[in-house]
Amino acid sequence: MSSTAFKSGAQLSNQTKTIWRMVQFLVWLIGAVMLTCLLFFPAIGILLFWNILIPIAPFIFVVALGIWRNVCPLATTNLLPRHLGLSKRKKLTAKQIGILNVIATFALFIIVPLRHAVFNRSGLATGILIISMAVIGVTLGFFYEWKSAWCSGLCPVHPVEKLYGGNVFMSMPNANCENCMNCVIPCPDSTPNVNPLSSHKTEYNVLSGLMIIGGLPGFIWGWFHVPDENNLTNLENLFSVYYIPIVGLAITAIIYYNLDRLVKVQHKRKLISLFAAAGVSCYYWYRLPSLVGYGKFPDDGLLIDLSHSLPVWTVAVMRIITTSFFFYWLVIRKPNNQPWVIRPAFAKKTVLN
Repeated sequence: MSSTAFKSGAQLSNQTKTIWRMVQFLVWLIGAVMLTCLLFFPAIGILLFWNILIPIAPFIFVVALGIWRNVCPLATTNLLPRHLGLSKRKKLTAKQIGILNVIATFALFIIVPLRHAVFNRSGLATGILIISMAVIGVTLGFFYEWKSAWCSGLCPVHPVEKLYGGNVFMSMPNANCENCMNCVIPCPDSTPNVNPLSSHKTEYNVLSGLMIIGGLPGFIWGWFHVPDENNLTNLENLFSVYYIPIVGLAITAIIYYNLDRLVKVQHKRKLISLFAAAGVSCYYWYRLPSLVGYGKFPDDGLLIDLSHSLPVWTVAVMRIITTSFFFYWLVIRKPNNQPWVIRPAFAKKTVLN
């Protein structure tokens, strides 16, 4: 009779691992402070979370997603059961991963418009949202191997990571997984130039990929044409925060679907890059001006009002710089075949008699 065991492969040095653990704890602590502010000092919490952290995130995803994948506070929380030896370490099938990706994509498109309805004005609601995701993530961590169920599955941010992180500057060491257990194939963290359609294993993967690639640019455009809703008293007002973003999503998704059918196979990656650049450029086209008082709706998303001291032409300069950068980085720049993080050594199977 035999059983299967795994030998540990090459790992980070103890010194490097200690440094990463310190950084992870520091970022987790910052996240805990933000959460505390959201719950008890909502004005400060909303400012820190929605108007500082979130506007920075897309740029990080484009340039150095591996850093975020190593230190994300929700990921650190999700992986606690695995690091403490409490996880059942189950593996998900390709179909299950695909289903989780579809749910994550729908969750993204449901949650983001609710910013206008609830989250942009309520620190308590935002805090409850974060706590709920942390509870779901750590619960999944008790059952499933490494980052498969939450970080690479159900997390609503993950679809955006796969779209924007297709041509990162450089790979980071893997500060989470001690050995590669092949828990997700292909692994989004360790697959060079990954994109939402890197896996065609099931129809669910294809559906989530098409929705996020094609739909996100229009969804972002629509989102910035909806004001924060101060009097959410009926379903009509709730519908109003979804209407324009969903229409935008549908239009660009249809455009992408038809272009995808027309372009040759060797050009499909470039098409994905074009839509990724369009999405992130659209985000900063509207978000940066709104941070400094030049938004379409003056009080929405304001960080500091510089509209009386900053010349109006600087808005055009900001838009030209960000749009040019993202199209260069994602479309013109040659893919460098870098994954987000360096894959750790594969776990080796040995048979014990």
